[in-house]
Amino acid sequence: MRPREPPPRAPQGRQGESHRPPAPSSAGSLSPVGAGIPQRGRTAHRDCRKARAAGGRARLVAMATAGGERGVRGRRGREALRAREAGAEGRRRSRPHVGSVPARARCASGARLLTRATAGQLGPRPRASWFGAAARPDSCMTPPAPPRDFVSVLLSPQQGLDGSQSPRSRSCWRKWKQLSRLQRNVILFLLAFLLLCGLLSYISVADQWTAPAGRSAEEHKMRPAKPPVLPAPQKADAKAEHVPGVLPQKPPRHFRRGPPNLQIRAPDKGSKDMRQGDTQRREEAEGGARQKENAQRRIVSWRGAVIEPEQGTEAPSRKADAPTGPALQATRIQNQPGSPNGRQKAVIEAFRHAWTGYRKFAWGHDELKPVSRSFSEWFGLGLTLIDALDTMWILNLKKEFKEARTWVSKKLVFQKDVDVNLFESTIRILGGLLSAYHLSGDHLFLEKAEDFGNRLLPAFQTPSKIPYSDVNIGTGVAHPPRWTSDSTVAEVTSIQLEFRELSRLTGVKKFQEAAEEVTRHVHSLSGKKDGLVPMFINTHTGLFTHTGVFTLGARADSYYEYLLKQWIQGGKKETQLLEDYIAGIEGIKRHLLHKSEPRKLTFVGELTHGRFSAKMDHLVCFLPGTLALGAHHGLPAEHMELAQALMDTCYQMNRQMETGLSPEIVHFNLYPQTTQKDVQVKPADRHNLLRPETVESLFYLYRFTGDRKYQDWGWEILQSFNTYTRVPSGGFSSISNVQDPRNPQPRDKMESFFLGETLKYLYLLFSDDPDLLSLDTYVFNTEAHPLPIWAPA
Repeated sequence: MRPREPPPRAPQGRQGESHRPPAPSSAGSLSPVGAGIPQRGRTAHRDCRKARAAGGRARLVAMATAGGERGVRGRRGREALRAREAGAEGRRRSRPHVGSVPARARCASGARLLTRATAGQLGPRPRASWFGAAARPDSCMTPPAPPRDFVSVLLSPQQGLDGSQSPRSRSCWRKWKQLSRLQRNVILFLLAFLLLCGLLSYISVADQWTAPAGRSAEEHKMRPAKPPVLPAPQKADAKAEHVPGVLPQKPPRHFRRGPPNLQIRAPDKGSKDMRQGDTQRREEAEGGARQKENAQRRIVSWRGAVIEPEQGTEAPSRKADAPTGPALQATRIQNQPGSPNGRQKAVIEAFRHAWTGYRKFAWGHDELKPVSRSFSEWFGLGLTLIDALDTMWILNLKKEFKEARTWVSKKLVFQKDVDVNLFESTIRILGGLLSAYHLSGDHLFLEKAEDFGNRLLPAFQTPSKIPYSDVNIGTGVAHPPRWTSDSTVAEVTSIQLEFRELSRLTGVKKFQEAAEEVTRHVHSLSGKKDGLVPMFINTHTGLFTHTGVFTLGARADSYYEYLLKQWIQGGKKETQLLEDYIAGIEGIKRHLLHKSEPRKLTFVGELTHGRFSAKMDHLVCFLPGTLALGAHHGLPAEHMELAQALMDTCYQMNRQMETGLSPEIVHFNLYPQTTQKDVQVKPADRHNLLRPETVESLFYLYRFTGDRKYQDWGWEILQSFNTYTRVPSGGFSSISNVQDPRNPQPRDKMESFFLGETLKYLYLLFSDDPDLLSLDTYVFNTEAHPLPIWAPA
């Protein structure tokens, strides 16, 4: 296609003047815009208008193709593109003003530009001046350049830019190169992140798949080579119906959904005597078989029980035994263990049932989830197993203790990157190991206790010497909780029994010094109210925080308990501890003690900035036993009277519930209303966690008074545990509603203290031997682990 011939240039006048064409002969033949423009100018003006229509479309296409000719294929496409670009340029330069010479000159210039663009001779556009006039040799005025906008155009997939019907293909690599560097980096980062997440997910799922196989192999490895003396844990349920006070366990029916049903049927009292007779006959037969088998396997004495020796078991060293004065007297429990009575046998059966579930579904883990037949982890240190070591020894469960001891020797490793709570790990793990050492004489437990104690010491490295609440036993890094820099008063003042005893056994004084410095610091603090202490203390300043709130419930309870028990443990020589304890009891009587209506039950409430609240935690039921213990060791007799009154209240907290089990928190009625009970429970507080505080105080009260009603009350509680919390597959579960006997709503968790405290105190409560763990020889820590008194009275 030949380019159009350019029109001849108009003649120029003198410099600074433009040639003025003659006026038209007919005014009506010209439009108002083109008035006074000759034929050649009108032709250029018409070309400008035609280019204007095509220029808009050409500009959109030119902008979208990112470079014009590079996106068009073929000779016709390139020529069309040049023409459209030229038309757009001519349109911008040919906007005339009516009746002005520069307008006509610009139209003529636009025509020349259009002709030159058609011929392919259009060069770069000259830069416009500030007022819009082009800096050209000729005096033709040009408008300012428009802003370069980028417009996206959606093209039909059936038609290309050059009019062809074939779609334009782009490779993935071309699209990737068109992205910016930032976009490519973001895409690569996202892909790498997704790959990493997938890898971590695969690892976690693979661990869950391999865990059951590993646990089964471990259980198979830990089975004894010879038949056990006691029945295997798997058969604990087989003869449960012969134990007095325990319901017969029917095989669980298969349900499509939901957990196994808990026992909610009351015990059959009519057949109690018959079951007791069957139990006695069965025990006699089993006892004869055990004696015969023991005679054949007599190898070494196990403190009253004859078993096979455990390889690797060593006698306590002289370094450890040298300062332990009560160690010789502590063997009273092992010399001649008496035959357990019927109620004690029921406790043993309950323990075996709980241990069966733990051994089958949670062996080596912290806690059993009996309903789902799985486990939960807190520290990953076999919490339930260590907490139950001394309980198995006291109940004379030789086989179970031997299996647990093997696990401790081979599997219990403290070099782990895990945070532990200083208080909970001290009373459960450190206290459990020390107690197992004292009862069994196995030096393995003392070695583990010393190792663990050293890993807890970094918690005391604070500016005030008030320990942090958490410490990593693998890295030695201690820290407060994430939400505060405070520690709980009960936690930092309820670790002294264990650390003092560890120093006495090992001869290393740093444990005792760290713990006793906390006691001295709290003794010297202000902010107390007649011996009552607040709940929180700051680890940086060493001062009480949240002052004005006083309670004997959570976060403050065991502070008062350990004041008395440290005084007893040290031989009643540390008068500072006794003074603080007596002051605290006086503050309780002055500010927290009230009576309910209509039965006048004595209870301990809370004080919040001068306002009394009739709220009492089940945790407060430790106080009757502590008061009775103090009275037994020479404190005023009125402490025993208060202990008996509070014991009646704690029993009513259980009895007035439909299940016979106490809720976690109760509120007492302070106004005489015959239609309401003394004990009231809010919906959020009616759960039961298998706590031991009530049976703990029952044990102390029975030991010091000899009143058998306390044994009967404990027997009722044990029956309620068997009825409403027992899971047929093994274990006991905490429940969510103590007021609904038909549906107590199991919470699928068996706390470690159920084996470490609750069942232990029940067994000791039902014992008729006052010398079984005599309270003149031992002092129990707050987790029911007995530790010897240094200088018994």
